[in-house]
Amino acid sequence: MLYATEKRMSENERFRELPLAEVRRIVTRFEDRLNEEQGRAAPSRKLVHDAIHHNGAPRCPVRMKRLSTDIILRYGDALSDLFSEFPDDLVMTPAYDFSIGYQPKDRAPRIDPLEVMTKSGTWVDEWGVRWGHSADGVGATPVDCPLKDWGQLDDFLARMPDPAAPGRLDAAAPSFAAHGVSRYCGGFIHLALFERLHCLRGMENIFLDLSTNEKEVMRLRDAIVAFDLELIRGWARIGAQSLFLGDDWGTQASLMVSLDMWRAFFADSYRTIFGEVHRNGMDVLFHSCGNIMGIIPDLIELGVDVIDPMQPGAMDPREIARRFGGKVAFCGGIDDQRLSSQTPAQIKAEVARLIETLGTPFGNSLIVAPGNIMTPEIPLENLRAVFEACHGQ
Repeated sequence: MLYATEKRMSENERFRELPLAEVRRIVTRFEDRLNEEQGRAAPSRKLVHDAIHHNGAPRCPVRMKRLSTDIILRYGDALSDLFSEFPDDLVMTPAYDFSIGYQPKDRAPRIDPLEVMTKSGTWVDEWGVRWGHSADGVGATPVDCPLKDWGQLDDFLARMPDPAAPGRLDAAAPSFAAHGVSRYCGGFIHLALFERLHCLRGMENIFLDLSTNEKEVMRLRDAIVAFDLELIRGWARIGAQSLFLGDDWGTQASLMVSLDMWRAFFADSYRTIFGEVHRNGMDVLFHSCGNIMGIIPDLIELGVDVIDPMQPGAMDPREIARRFGGKVAFCGGIDDQRLSSQTPAQIKAEVARLIETLGTPFGNSLIVAPGNIMTPEIPLENLRAVFEACHGQ
């Protein structure tokens, strides 16, 4: 029996050994099929807009495309079949991988996103941050920072990436042109502020800096804000209807810093960033993992339209509904960390409870989605259960 289990696990893991050419073929086919099906799907732009702005949407919008590359490689056509049968209501399109950054056509050597995200290794992004990925892991992690000494600050600010570099957002433009009339389309600014700071300085350093090097932190913070503002205008020019801005602030239990420190260093900067998004006619989808209960009132006041992700392992959906229901829209709520261990019936019951708690009572102002990316450990029958539950409202 043990041998049979090990053999079955080995067969399930074969996608990790695929040659790069096959990886590229599978991912390209998957993305092409989803793009084609989005073009055929019933219009949902108004549905998402009405849900986000509390106008009484007929159901909760759905966003299932939160996927690791590995889950696409494991399931391939079977996964794209699910998206064809149950198309997302949101079309969220990055222009490049955030851990790599923009690569102009003349960059040499070029970093291959599929290669670095499926093999073990490290690389340096356009900001000078070194990232690493393990072949059996998910996503990338910063492993070395470029700004090790504040004496380097002037030089670093002088060579920061150009947010208006020609071609920076070109990869996302065709998606918006194809789907912008009928679908709700959004772009991304990952590592919007705090996460960019700690990637550049290192997590431990930046926490110390907030107490010991306030002036330098504020100079770097303001330069990042200026970068974001120009990038926001670029996203608006190519037709984005919303921007997904990412900055993780929570542990499983609480904020990483005190509320007073968060307000002193970051609140006004976020007000500036969110205000620019709105001035350019887009909605603010603010992503921050963990328990961020302490800053939700501030985020609402600062102008966030959608708070993502609603992580049930870190925040209680019932408490969120009691305190903030009807005041802001939420995205998430499906515990991706439990999808591999639940039964399909349990998954469907959990999704139903989520919608009844955070969606139905508030005009369906909930984008039903996994709390984070879905990974290849999730059985295909459980994936089908998630899709059926979310679309079977």
